[in-house]
Amino acid sequence: MCETCCSNVSRRTLMAGGLGLLAAASLPRAAQAQAQANAPGDTPDAALDKLMQGNERYIAGQMRERDFSAGRAARAESQAPFAAILGCADSRVAPELAFDQGPGSLFVVRVAGNFVTPDGLASLEYGAAVLGTKVIMVLGHSNCGAVNATVAALQKGNDLPGHIGDLVRAMKPGIEPVLQKKEEDLRHQAVIANVRANVRQLQESKPILADMVSSKKLRVVGGVYDLASGKVELV
Repeated sequence: MCETCCSNVSRRTLMAGGLGLLAAASLPRAAQAQAQANAPGDTPDAALDKLMQGNERYIAGQMRERDFSAGRAARAESQAPFAAILGCADSRVAPELAFDQGPGSLFVVRVAGNFVTPDGLASLEYGAAVLGTKVIMVLGHSNCGAVNATVAALQKGNDLPGHIGDLVRAMKPGIEPVLQKKEEDLRHQAVIANVRANVRQLQESKPILADMVSSKKLRVVGGVYDLASGKVELV
């Protein structure tokens, strides 16, 4: 076997071993009950179905009653979420409520504009490879201030204060093509375009997420939360 192949095999072996050790450290016996409770059939499709069924309950006002103190001791030792959410920091969007899930079920990363950052990517990799999340949803929402600011800045060349301009620079690649097409309902189309751009980025992110997606161990999907109705539409 050539030295390059040996090197590649060695790197893969080390990464797999390292993730295995992290997983072993993160999931002691005390968390087995929680993991079983969160287990959505051990498939990405089933995990997505579980999210969407929870959203249907939320829309209908039929959320499950929960004693949040139950299982607190087990959760103090570890976690076993079945899904991860890359969501906006908007205070009106609460993923655990929107999907009717209790503590320990969702692994949530939030940033204004729900776009991928290096730290956010690392967190989502940890969630998928170590904690066992089966689906990642990039969750945008209607009337997103970060998207609207990006659209305005790209159209008018606004000079935003402080580090807010960094949001525009990060979201520009996904949103700019919509402006060039002069879509109707521009702001909503920009929300969808931003979600889809970040879904693609996560799906193609090597070595961890892309490999898990290609082996069908993980799904990465996009959704848009409607602030008025609470409904999440897959996009």
